[in-house]
Amino acid sequence: MATHKPAFRQIAAGLRFPEGPVAMPDGSVILVEIERRTLSRVTPDGKIHVVATLGGGPNGAAMGPNGKIYVTNNGGLKFLERPGKLFPVAQADDYVTGSIQVVDPETGKFDTLYDRCGSERLRGPNDLVFDGAGGFWFTDLGKTRERDSDRGVVYYAKADGSMIREAIFPLERPNGVGLSPDEKTVYVVETPTARCWAFKLSGPGQIESANGPYRGEKGTVVVGLGGYQMFDSLAVDAEGHVCAATLITGAVSDIWPDGSRVDQYMLPDMMVTNVCFGGKDLRTAYATLSMGGTLVSFEWPRPGLPLNHLNRS
Repeated sequence: MATHKPAFRQIAAGLRFPEGPVAMPDGSVILVEIERRTLSRVTPDGKIHVVATLGGGPNGAAMGPNGKIYVTNNGGLKFLERPGKLFPVAQADDYVTGSIQVVDPETGKFDTLYDRCGSERLRGPNDLVFDGAGGFWFTDLGKTRERDSDRGVVYYAKADGSMIREAIFPLERPNGVGLSPDEKTVYVVETPTARCWAFKLSGPGQIESANGPYRGEKGTVVVGLGGYQMFDSLAVDAEGHVCAATLITGAVSDIWPDGSRVDQYMLPDMMVTNVCFGGKDLRTAYATLSMGGTLVSFEWPRPGLPLNHLNRS
């Protein structure tokens, strides 16, 4: 495994456990602040503006149809604060359920799109990605309690609120989710196992089962990291590499789509939680460094993958 220490620029500090960055065409970055319970905008000069106070625990964000921001809300977390460091430690006392929220970034108004799938409540929605067919994939990592924890799920849902269905169950705390450039594969990373799974699609929202040997798994493992490392959220670049934020190590892991190689771009925070692409030719990687509350940028070796609904013209 090759490691790199990229020259990076700190864009903003003082964020309250940032995650879910979306690089906007105007040069700003919209992200969530989980501890602050907000959707916020960071301008290029580093100023932080609250777009909406969403409550619970906004965990991921993506641009959806009609200029709306879709947010995966985990329902709320407790945090432990030490000088210059912030750690999530448990579910919030006022936790009720997780949800998918839709935010108007111009007015800050928001609505709840989904808070359950049939009889199953959403437990801890985490990350999401839109396809080109009017739907989106999202992970539900669940909640961990002192003596037990939820089993993880991946859902597929329509952006207009008309349909939600369970697509993959069970997984071990599924976190980041992304689509290959041709949208024929959905990638999901698990946090505690540091495994990256690939699921082949026969159509939008349709998993083509891999008939795995152990539990009839629907997908195949692209790579699993050794040692004490955990995956958080992810992005995919234009060449199909899975770019997974990696906890404990404090890096963005660059995973070749065939699993043949993994490089790591080391950053100065053990809780690197997410990455997105923006800037000229989408060559700028923006990463959320959550423990210290900063947003940084650095050059990525390839262009990022243009996202659906994010107009850069």
